[in-house]
Amino acid sequence: MKTYLITGGAGFIGSNFVKFLLKTHIDIRIINIDKLTYAGNLESLKEIEDYPNYQFVQGDICDDELITKIFNENDIDYVVNFAAESHVDRSIETPMIFVETNVLGTVNLLNKAKGAWEVKNGFKPCKKFIQISTDEVYGSLGTTGYFTENSPLDPHSPYASSKAAADLMVKAYYDTYKMPVNITRCSNNYGPYQFPEKLIPLMIVRALNKHALPIYGDGQNVRDWLYVEDHCKAIETVIRNGEPGEVYNIGGNNEKTNNDIVQTILNYIHENIDQTVAENLITYVEDRKGHDRRYAIDARKIKDTLGWSPDTTFEEGIIQTIQWYIENQGWIRQVQGGSHE
Repeated sequence: MKTYLITGGAGFIGSNFVKFLLKTHIDIRIINIDKLTYAGNLESLKEIEDYPNYQFVQGDICDDELITKIFNENDIDYVVNFAAESHVDRSIETPMIFVETNVLGTVNLLNKAKGAWEVKNGFKPCKKFIQISTDEVYGSLGTTGYFTENSPLDPHSPYASSKAAADLMVKAYYDTYKMPVNITRCSNNYGPYQFPEKLIPLMIVRALNKHALPIYGDGQNVRDWLYVEDHCKAIETVIRNGEPGEVYNIGGNNEKTNNDIVQTILNYIHENIDQTVAENLITYVEDRKGHDRRYAIDARKIKDTLGWSPDTTFEEGIIQTIQWYIENQGWIRQVQGGSHE
């Protein structure tokens, strides 16, 4: 039975990945460690909390003693590192927190995995460290072109810089020690259980409550959107079949401006939920500092070498996402501490 140590597994992508693994594999064991900051919530894991092959540990990946204890008491096969401070706006206000968790926490995990897996002539077989990263490490694109795995790193925010630094440390452990690692860099995820500070859930929740919909700048910033379940499938594919030391870009091939996203949400709610929800809710606010104009992922490598491609169109995924937030108002209130904002 393979044992996964999943960090940040009470957050948006991490919790979806934990549930995806447990529902598709009966021959695995998962140890899920999460600090349970504002963006991590046990409500997102309630449906699997009693699984016999699942264990939750509240803790910090920077906690040297705790991570040492986990590795000493368990034969960990895979470390999947989702744990990160991830909201760009918060990184602009408090960059040191992002350095501590995203960089130092990652190095702590690398050191503990290396210590547990390293043997005289290399590393134990069938072990791997998976670093979950972001396309933001590449910086910003113009109106054309795509990020490939060979694009130079050019991060523009403290968040992106901290993720780039962590990626380089993971790469260094492969280059220096030949530690078995992979790095995945995904485009913007959306779907159930995303904390409502991110664009799509924020706009859904505010529109449902007829609150103003703030859009940065002129709303023409472009992102590629990836449904979270497709991302989970891609990560598992990399764990199973990814070549050690390789980076894999994961994208949804769904480029949309922020204006497009907000308009799609408004149209659906207006036509299906509440006809009084309309464009007059949109308000343009001062642009974010260092706001990248366009991200776009070239995901041909993972498609051509590992056979993964996304299953969910944006048109399908956004409707599923809106409906989930409509049907889970209690979860929203719980994670927001009772607020609708």
